[in-house]
Amino acid sequence: MAACCCDCEDLDEGCESPVGSRCPPRGCRPEGRAAARRFSGNSTAERDGGKAGGRTGASPGPAAGAGRGRGRARAARLLPGVCAFPPNRWLTCKSLAPGTLERIADTVADRVRVPWFAGAVKINVSLVPPLVLLPVFLHVAALHFLLGLVILTSLPVLVLWYYYLTHRRKERTLFFLSLGLFSLGYMYYVFLQEVVPRGHVGYSQVVALTCGLILMLAALSRAKKDPGYLPIPASNEKSSHQGLPNKSVRGSSNGLHGVTMSGAASGRAVNGEAKGYSRMSAGEPEAVKKDWCAKCQLVRPARAGHCRLCGRCVRRLDHHCVWINSCVGEQNHQAFILALAFFMLTSVYGITLTLHTICRGRTPFVALFYCPGAYSDYSSALSFTCVWYCAIVTAGMGYILLIQLLNISYNVTEREARLALRDNTGRRLLGGLVIDTGQYNRGFLCNWGHFLSLGSSPPQRSAEDIV
Repeated sequence: MAACCCDCEDLDEGCESPVGSRCPPRGCRPEGRAAARRFSGNSTAERDGGKAGGRTGASPGPAAGAGRGRGRARAARLLPGVCAFPPNRWLTCKSLAPGTLERIADTVADRVRVPWFAGAVKINVSLVPPLVLLPVFLHVAALHFLLGLVILTSLPVLVLWYYYLTHRRKERTLFFLSLGLFSLGYMYYVFLQEVVPRGHVGYSQVVALTCGLILMLAALSRAKKDPGYLPIPASNEKSSHQGLPNKSVRGSSNGLHGVTMSGAASGRAVNGEAKGYSRMSAGEPEAVKKDWCAKCQLVRPARAGHCRLCGRCVRRLDHHCVWINSCVGEQNHQAFILALAFFMLTSVYGITLTLHTICRGRTPFVALFYCPGAYSDYSSALSFTCVWYCAIVTAGMGYILLIQLLNISYNVTEREARLALRDNTGRRLLGGLVIDTGQYNRGFLCNWGHFLSLGSSPPQRSAEDIV
């Protein structure tokens, strides 16, 4: 057997690479071999025995070989990325193998657990960064004006970068929900600890701010519930569990003729919209094929859409909101708007109270940009930094609320607006803030009446669906 250039661990399995050539893909680097030796659990006597056997020409015993095998397996489990980062990759600027960083991140996420009474509990790693980094960044930003400028400018950039990163990978993450909830809690804590003790905020004002926060959280909790998922046909569930072919019958749903109805799926009409869930044969009309969801194996009703992050079809899908880690649809759109409105009122009220306390004699707008003495003591500096952080977040949420109110006024969803832009079938209005498709627009009052009636009459499931 020829010697291997990198002393790889696959020597026992027959490495055929000659001296001076590159190791085969499965070969591990010397640091991987060292890690395996550290975790092999072999005693010093066994290693010495193996060396002595090599000097005398005797082959090592089976116990030594088994120990090395167990060591390599344990090292591979505990250090999955050891062999993925050889030094020469950094020196020669060679790219890593596809999926290497993802595997390492998955391994680290699997190892992060919290001790509990019933055993270690696995936690989502995306929950941790906001809990640790946000207080650190805000306290560092309060040390000096320039540090605050740099950090408060960098935070939105980092958040947007992470959003586009997860959006491109089509991943769901709890980072934004954790950041939002922890920001609310931490800002409320700073308000009670740094602003209220100064004596310029009354008891009734604290109660009003607290009530606004509670109402916002209640609306957010409602928005987190079912956005209006379309039920998966029972025949699809049975076929997936039992592996039996679906028995279908011909049917129709509100003019959608020629649709093959599968199992318990049947045509329904709710609020004038077709609620047919079915499989589709090859010879269906083009209008039916357009509403067919290949992922959920059903015909979507009007204005419904498939969310690639949730993996479900949603009635009157507006968009997938990362701040609630859920879709915004027919059943929770009102609660979503209510949560945004309560957040805006509570945040603006809290910012006003804080600026009136640390910048006496100035209006809130002027004090936000010119507040002499804000960095005279650390308490005022921290409060002023938190005010600017709240102002940046409030501006972003205010933009989202504005777009939502305009879309409701024209009876268009974010999904429909994007499709209209893609197909060049919509009109840009108000400087491009809203896209009017003209398909469902019935006037300002009728559009708001339609929105306020969403979810008032949930679809009734048939006895077949319940079974």
